[in-house]
Amino acid sequence: MDKAQDALLRRPLYLFDLPQDILDSLAPKPDAGLPALDEEDGPTNTTPSGEPITGPVGTENVLGSQACSLCGMAFATVQEQREHLKTDLHYYNLKQKMNGLKPVSEAEFEKLVEENDVSISGSDTSDNEDEEDEPSRKESTLSALLKKQASLAEKRNPDDRDQDEEPRARRRGTGKPPLLWFTSPKLPEHHYFGIYRAMFTAEELDKEDAIIEAIKQRQLPPISMPKAAKDGITVPPAYNGRHIFLCMMGGGHFAAMVVCLAPKQSKHGSTGPPNREAVVLAHKTFHRYTTRRKQGGSQSANDNAKGAAHSAGASLRRYNEQALVEDVRELLSDWKALIDTSDLLFIRATGSTNRRTLFGPYDGQVLRPNDSRIRGFPFSTRRATQNELMRAFIELTRLKLREIQPEAPTPGPADETAKGSKPKADSKPAAPKLSEEEEAAIFHTTQIQAMIRRSKLPALLSYLTTNNLPPDFRFQPADSQQNHHAPTPLHLAAAQNSAPLVGGLFARAGADPTILSPEGKTPFDLAGDRATRDAFRVARAELGEAAWDWDKARVPAPLRREEAEQRAERERQTAEREEALRRAAEEERLRVEGPRVDADRNANSKKKSGKTLLGGGGPPKTAEERRAEEARGLTPEQRMRLERERRARAAEERIKRMQGGG
Repeated sequence: MDKAQDALLRRPLYLFDLPQDILDSLAPKPDAGLPALDEEDGPTNTTPSGEPITGPVGTENVLGSQACSLCGMAFATVQEQREHLKTDLHYYNLKQKMNGLKPVSEAEFEKLVEENDVSISGSDTSDNEDEEDEPSRKESTLSALLKKQASLAEKRNPDDRDQDEEPRARRRGTGKPPLLWFTSPKLPEHHYFGIYRAMFTAEELDKEDAIIEAIKQRQLPPISMPKAAKDGITVPPAYNGRHIFLCMMGGGHFAAMVVCLAPKQSKHGSTGPPNREAVVLAHKTFHRYTTRRKQGGSQSANDNAKGAAHSAGASLRRYNEQALVEDVRELLSDWKALIDTSDLLFIRATGSTNRRTLFGPYDGQVLRPNDSRIRGFPFSTRRATQNELMRAFIELTRLKLREIQPEAPTPGPADETAKGSKPKADSKPAAPKLSEEEEAAIFHTTQIQAMIRRSKLPALLSYLTTNNLPPDFRFQPADSQQNHHAPTPLHLAAAQNSAPLVGGLFARAGADPTILSPEGKTPFDLAGDRATRDAFRVARAELGEAAWDWDKARVPAPLRREEAEQRAERERQTAEREEALRRAAEEERLRVEGPRVDADRNANSKKKSGKTLLGGGGPPKTAEERRAEEARGLTPEQRMRLERERRARAAEERIKRMQGGG
């Protein structure tokens, strides 16, 4: 993957602000799910009067544990979900699924009931009915609807269907995945851009040319907006630019927001490209105490099921429910101009009470359930807050980048019969199988590295000779961290500071010192002490200048072995003399400071008895403080050496005391 593709994968891209090179090269994925002009429609739900039901059912738009994927609904509490499972709508959709038909939404189901002229008491909410009446209600309602629909289906034959005056409306989005996938030459292989299907209209989804043109029309230039006011209104009630309305309601929480689709251009700092941010035209949140704590469900649902409660909390919740309805409807009325001019309306209203609050019917109603602009959120959402709405807007408009591997062709029936049942394939990709040469190279690498770490020069030379391996054998696998740093035996011997191995590989194996590691280092560059570096210089002197290009190997001037040994001997003797002098000085210091230790002990004993000392240079130091002062400024090796000497002196002192006492 080159740098341009890597930068493209890291940069967030949005539907209304795409780079020109991406926009020009965007094309639908061959199997993205876009229908062709001659594509036949699948099963279509019809009303009892024979008319098709228009509008997609967002079964794929609702996910999560507290949701009904069959009916396309999400719920704030588990209790609401359980109540939904007892409604006519859910039973009707179950029958539709059993018959191989598409489920219907709540608005479509209410239309079916009205056209069938069947009276259902309390059809708006399941809390108004007792459980004893449910079997008979289900039987009467569902039986009437299904029988009438079946009779109409029998009367309609294919010839009559072809002779209809109005063609059947194409319904796009039903039963389809929520994302549309697009490819681009700018992306790596098998990588695709994903855009939510809900961001387009049915006409735009009709064919490939229309969807690409719709994406190009959504590229809006950045605008300059004034600073947001505290009340959430930053523009006049009527706004001519393109914008969308987002709304969530459930559990006493309400949040609504109108977002401009044209980005706002701003610049932070004196350098760098300008940032493009979303412009919030208006936003508002409400919260009322309407749900019964630790019990779930609204107060109205509990009153309908068990009768009106007379507690103070129940009265407060009833008042808050009514106040929330009034606040929400008043806000929708104030935003009517913005809502009417919005491109799309994304609404999440859980429960029949919340849906009645938004869709009424009531005087001055703003939102209509049959509005073609209404969409559900095609992903799971959380509590209705302004931050959640902004997260939903970013999720809707941001392009998804996925790696989609092509599916393997499925075998035919004849192949399945011949091969029989195959075991389930492992989800993890299998490791590539190594050849015999690769396995042998890895084995030799393990053996050679073990000998070098243990400084086994004769065994190493014998192993190389027995297995016919060159002295510059390359360790495998080459991409491992250790083999990347030290790829040959000479590199590893130098990195281990093993001077005998370096000399043996030069003199008896003929190792090449000019080989570079992937890091660009020669074996001499990895030597960490003087003895190992001297081994390279001695080899240069003994092998001669014609043996290797020593300047390319970065080896300094040659050094005779006698000179190297003499210098090593001098350094050893110097170190021994320094150590002897240091030990003598340390013993002398201990003899001089010995009585002072006893005096300090006496002074401490006098302090404990309550007596004060006249004169002196302050409080005496403890043994721990003296040890810390002695070790200050020393390296870890020097500290360890000092500690060993201190313990040896303590042992000698104990022996002297034992002998003196005897």
